[in-house]
Amino acid sequence: MEFKYDNTLRHRPLTPFRVVRGLICLVVFLSTAFMFLAYFAPPVAVMLRFLSLHYSRKATSFLFALWLALWPFLFEKVNGTKVVFSGDSLPVRERVLLIANHRTEVDWMYLWDLALRKGCLGHIKYILKSSLMKLPVLGWGFHILEFVPLERKWEVDEPVMRHRLSSFTDPQDPLWLALFPEGTDFNEQKSKRSQKFAAEVGLPILSNVLLPKTRGFCACLETLRGSLDAVYDVSIAYKNRCPTFLDNAFGVDPSEVHIHVRRIPICEIPISDSDAAAWLIDAFQFKDQLLSNFKAQEYVGAVDFAPASLPLEDSSKNVICVMPKQRRPMGEGGLL
Repeated sequence: MEFKYDNTLRHRPLTPFRVVRGLICLVVFLSTAFMFLAYFAPPVAVMLRFLSLHYSRKATSFLFALWLALWPFLFEKVNGTKVVFSGDSLPVRERVLLIANHRTEVDWMYLWDLALRKGCLGHIKYILKSSLMKLPVLGWGFHILEFVPLERKWEVDEPVMRHRLSSFTDPQDPLWLALFPEGTDFNEQKSKRSQKFAAEVGLPILSNVLLPKTRGFCACLETLRGSLDAVYDVSIAYKNRCPTFLDNAFGVDPSEVHIHVRRIPICEIPISDSDAAAWLIDAFQFKDQLLSNFKAQEYVGAVDFAPASLPLEDSSKNVICVMPKQRRPMGEGGLL
């Protein structure tokens, strides 16, 4: 992971104090993760699982949430990053499939800020590339938390994915299943390849997101539809520049993270794979518009949502909740 310091680009200078503070935070996070895995994982995730899968997941989620809460604390309290939410009002503790754009390597971490405020921090699971499951310490935790690994080869991934998803169908188990349909993080080179492919097959040409891969999304819907309440369409944008993992650790970026959420009841998502795939592409076309607007006005959804400083449950000074003024609907034919 490369980290080149350029004070003209980053929001805050990389000082010796920030380096030392960031290293201390990383040591604390990794050591506590190892402690949880070494002392609590065997009885909770292994032995209790033989007695009750539901209570094993409940205990694992509780412990997972305790550790995960350290990261939003680092982002918002230690680093002083402002988190700006906008979009639909979200009920507490729904079972959802969450789809998000993938701007950088740390997008998935900022979903924790949203999950924390909805009481679902310990219930979030990711569909992620299999190489991350091999990381020391963290990779062990990913296995215990039942993350879904992908090789990015559908003929290999489909049976594994469907098998894992079939174990998440119990409506008594809370679930936030996070999927990044683009399949990789965004950069200009990947964007050009995506645009070229879209032009060749007659699909929308997108500027701020990659054309989404639809098979994983359809497999999630097919397997879990009967136990889900909604799909959350999350758009993430960063003020000034996209941060790296070390930017987060050292607190030099981002200054602001903007998270826009649309809640779509599961009954409004088409049933057939072809219609669901078309719906996903329409959703990313809408997401592309939001991000274009953000570039112009530095606010996701500024055309549709008027800012209002309304505190969330934790009344954090670094969090702004923007309530919807009017929601732009999506029809079967695309954007309205």
